Amino acid sequence: MDYKDTLLMPKTKFPMRGNLPNKEPEMQAKWEEMDIYAKVQERTKGRPNFILHDGPPYANGDLHMGHALNKVLKDMIVRHKSMTGYHAPYVPGWDTHGLPIEQALVNTGVKRQDYSIAEFRKMCEEYAYNQINNQRSQFKRIGVRGDWENPYITLTSDYEARQIQVFGEMARKGYIYKGLRPVYWSPSSESALAEAEIEYQDKRSPSIYVSFPVKDGLGVLEADVNFLIWTTTPWTIPANLGITVHPDFNYVVVKVGEDKFLIAQDLLAFVAEELSWENYSIEKELKGAELDRVVAKHPLYERDSLVMLGGHVTIDAGTGCVHTAPGHGEDDFYISKEYGIDALSPVDDKGFMTDEAPGFEGLFYDDANKAVSEALDKVGALQKLSFVTHSYPHDWRTKKPVIYRATAQWFASIHTFRDELLGAIKETNFTPAWGETRLYNMVRDRGDWCISRQRVWGVPIPVFYSEKDEPIITEETIAHVSALFREHGSNIWFEREAKDLLPEGFTHVDSPNGLFTKETDIMDVWFDSGSSHQGVLVERDDLVYPADLYLEGSDQYRGWFNSSLTTSVAINGHAPYKGILSHGFALDGNGRKMSKSVGNVIVPAKVMSQFGAEILRLWVSSVDYTADVRVSDSNFKQVSEVYRKVRNTFRFIHGNTSDFDPKTDSVAFADLRPVDQYVYVKLQDLIKEVRKAYEDYEFAGVYHAVNNFCTGVLSSFYLDIAKDVVYIESENHSHRRSMQTVMYDSLLSLVKLLTPILPHTTDEMWSHLEHVEEESAQLTDMPEAQDFGVETEDLRKRFDTLMLIRNDVLKALEVARSDKGIGKSLEAKITVYVPEEFNDVFKLDDIDYAQFFIVSKFEAGQLSTMPESALKLDAVGVLVEKAAGEKCDRCWTISESVGKDESHPEICVRCAEVVKKHYS
Repeated sequence: MDYKDTLLMPKTKFPMRGNLPNKEPEMQAKWEEMDIYAKVQERTKGRPNFILHDGPPYANGDLHMGHALNKVLKDMIVRHKSMTGYHAPYVPGWDTHGLPIEQALVNTGVKRQDYSIAEFRKMCEEYAYNQINNQRSQFKRIGVRGDWENPYITLTSDYEARQIQVFGEMARKGYIYKGLRPVYWSPSSESALAEAEIEYQDKRSPSIYVSFPVKDGLGVLEADVNFLIWTTTPWTIPANLGITVHPDFNYVVVKVGEDKFLIAQDLLAFVAEELSWENYSIEKELKGAELDRVVAKHPLYERDSLVMLGGHVTIDAGTGCVHTAPGHGEDDFYISKEYGIDALSPVDDKGFMTDEAPGFEGLFYDDANKAVSEALDKVGALQKLSFVTHSYPHDWRTKKPVIYRATAQWFASIHTFRDELLGAIKETNFTPAWGETRLYNMVRDRGDWCISRQRVWGVPIPVFYSEKDEPIITEETIAHVSALFREHGSNIWFEREAKDLLPEGFTHVDSPNGLFTKETDIMDVWFDSGSSHQGVLVERDDLVYPADLYLEGSDQYRGWFNSSLTTSVAINGHAPYKGILSHGFALDGNGRKMSKSVGNVIVPAKVMSQFGAEILRLWVSSVDYTADVRVSDSNFKQVSEVYRKVRNTFRFIHGNTSDFDPKTDSVAFADLRPVDQYVYVKLQDLIKEVRKAYEDYEFAGVYHAVNNFCTGVLSSFYLDIAKDVVYIESENHSHRRSMQTVMYDSLLSLVKLLTPILPHTTDEMWSHLEHVEEESAQLTDMPEAQDFGVETEDLRKRFDTLMLIRNDVLKALEVARSDKGIGKSLEAKITVYVPEEFNDVFKLDDIDYAQFFIVSKFEAGQLSTMPESALKLDAVGVLVEKAAGEKCDRCWTISESVGKDESHPEICVRCAEVVKKHYS
């Protein structure tokens, strides 16, 4: 007889290799065919809502690793919530307006001037939809489950109509106004920018010290004194209208050779070193307040430069005398306004100097730096020129430097309801906790929000102007424009004249002749996405406002988190979210930002074609996403090893429970063998740990807990000792059914616990399970941990000790194997010598200790009686010897009972009984 045929070997069609790049698309096609999203929503209907509101990615270009990190995190959360008692619909969205799409069209050869605004906008819309379709297919390829056929898109008519209502409500409350003041201006984009659109990069700039001679010292300063200023923007000198000093600082008149300069006393030593003043003397000391309204002369023009007092002046650098150009600095603007000085901004939309800067007109502002410096030098006003590299604001889209430029813009007030904003932040839950401080400080310190842009691809600012050029924003006009946008889309604003966009018969006191014009600026795209709580959460029947969670990258504290908070608090008095969760950026393996020019970019599509979406998803679950994360091929290879172990665990358990029916074969906990009870208790620990980790959004905790359970509890221990039972014993043997009960429940629990992370693999495994009713693992709930009471504590304590002893036994067996004393561990007899505190561990005979240690014979003794030939290890002593007897051809143990049964002389008595009973 071939005894191999009498073994109950594993039987499974679940393949060892995942072949993920090929199988995942097949699984996704199956999900689409069965409409898994709709089935999940139907199953959870009526449960409490959990709404994770999707922050819209920009509809341009292929997905990068930041997209993948973000969307997988969201998907894991939504999947988990739908499996833990919540109704968790997920509606993905896209941000679709703004300069990048305009620029992308131009880059394809579209000549903007050949088309009307409305025609060009239609082309932008078509481009955006093409990008959406491309990104949607890539998101679905990652396995993200959502309402992909009904996403929200910021260019749709219903969304735009709701956005107009948000604007109108803010205007009704007095939060919207138009004003002239310096704003971030991007010459490369030809548009104003909001703070959220600014990033800082190093820039090399000229550093100049310039003297302004006194024209009228008001009896405080002599005519031969010069104010000394310092600036890194020489191009703003033509816009200078004043000099600001701090009223409380001490200032000194310093004589250097034949020249006299006025500077802050605390900066004298620094300036003297900078300008190489070797011999100088202080001629006069005075307070800054005494200099109020002294008049200096502009060094290049016949123009006064008024001395003003300002609290924003510092002595961190410079001279304590601040060059003040109200058209090119926020502090400059406000202090000049207090003194009745209007802004001068001699720079056009493209960054070229205008004729208001005589001698420099037509020069690009950056090129004007050299020309202005040379002109100053020529008249003897340039005291020093050098260069500095410093952090400087850049346009986050074009990556080009921006300037401050005074223009008439539309603003959303922040200062009028700042306290409400800060209160709403305090009521929000943040993960990680430092997010609260970050957002709070940003809102506390931010100025009013510039919401107008000088572009065409966006939602128009719905403002009309009277014949007197007064802005008109009424509830009637807002309601009418919103209705027009809902019916026709916002392109109608550019297709019709102002009179045709107003309500029929509309009149206004400032337009007696019935003549009106319309605003040509569009809204900041952050106003678009920042209105999504109304355009999506309120507009859609399947969602709820406020959302439970907003989840985006940490850059969104100044972006979407911020703009959404502003609009929501402005119109409703509370935040649009109950919680915020943020993640870091995806960097290369060396911690550098990914860049095509550097060649260190890793894209999700490549990862999925090589490893599969499951590996990408498992990687996301493995990292500390709250900080920046490094991405490299080695990361994915390491994660692939963990995936392989999990998959093989699934396969082994499934193969060894193929003849197990949980309805008829399950063994109650009380009737399980102690070793099985112990593993079953460890399974409950795992369920508790994993569920808490999911609840706390600590997905790395899920990853490590599952990996440790699969490797440390199952693969290297329980499944290893199980072979001597599930292969060897008869099909319905109580020991076998006991182990199968634990194995089957472990498999079912692991599949469910991992479904939010590895939905392709768990659904594949689910399709091989015979005794489940649900069509998909996604249509189940997470396992609930069972509590078996305090009586398990003795069990846990006893087996924790046994596991410590087992570690020593394994070491001893390895030493014996290296010394050629034994081959496989089943050739061994071991004697374990325990200290007094372990005396009770082997007293009970309810465990087959030889089976537990995977040896053929086991004995126990006292550590005090351990022979010299035994090995003393961390917890116990172990003596390894050759087991007496012959090798059983069926179970491979060494037994003295081999040959005792004459009908089966090649096998042990235990195996002979099984064979005679079932195979004779």
